[in-house]
Amino acid sequence: MRRDPAYLDVGRYRYPRPNRMSTTLPNSDVSTLKSQLQTTWMSGDYDRFSRYLEDGALEFFQRLKIPRGASLLDVACGSGQLALIAAREGVRSTGVDFAPNWIERARTRAREQHLDAVFREGDAEALGFPDGSFDVVASVIGAMFAPRPELVAAEMARVCRPGGTVAMVNWTQQGFVGQMFKAMCKHSVFPAMTSPLLWGDEGTVSERLGPHVSRLRMTRRLYTFEYPFPPASVVEFFRENFGPVVRAFAMLDGQRRRALRAELDALWTRHNQCTRGGTRVESEYLEVIATR
Repeated sequence: MRRDPAYLDVGRYRYPRPNRMSTTLPNSDVSTLKSQLQTTWMSGDYDRFSRYLEDGALEFFQRLKIPRGASLLDVACGSGQLALIAAREGVRSTGVDFAPNWIERARTRAREQHLDAVFREGDAEALGFPDGSFDVVASVIGAMFAPRPELVAAEMARVCRPGGTVAMVNWTQQGFVGQMFKAMCKHSVFPAMTSPLLWGDEGTVSERLGPHVSRLRMTRRLYTFEYPFPPASVVEFFRENFGPVVRAFAMLDGQRRRALRAELDALWTRHNQCTRGGTRVESEYLEVIATR
């Protein structure tokens, strides 16, 4: 079949390519979509899941070179991963997320670790802060999943002070996580929205964020998933803890569930670099660092 260059094919869905910034949805549809997304991300145990990703988040934080005493907003913070890392280094940290269970868990983690970090429920598309409130506005694999990316780009830039930094970590379509999402889309049904993986495309990011910043640097890097158990157990770990995978399996009947499980098992096994019983897989992401 001839491919239409005006569209990006991801699994069973086709996303408009020519105006990659636009996400025009009726307000009623946006409300329904956000409710579905919130239910998805509140599923499983994202706090447990994210603990295995802390090394990559720490490396990203260190590259930002944020001085002590500076202010950081962690957008779509989950259970507080980046904000807590920053708070340990003396950064005045705030995290926002639309999943109330993970915000509460982030607050608990901050109290347990005696860290001065603030967490509140919030929407990446409508950040409830005045213009120029933060020195750094960042998101690690979070804001990319909001349904209206042009609003995310505008809001992240708006609450960043002039001369400050806007930074993101976004999965690419070509990388391992991109392939995993394609496998899930092939077997299950996800809300119709602009593909989050477009945040891993340099041209798209330039269109969305470029008008709001004075400088934009993008680098493709590798994020390491490393677990002390074999690939099949990693798939089960994702199935129990990572919201999108939890929901994908929950929507399937027995036969289709087994088919998705087999494809994910094969994908993790094929990419596994560990030969001693564990799992080590690298996934490409786009690191975005911009100056407001």
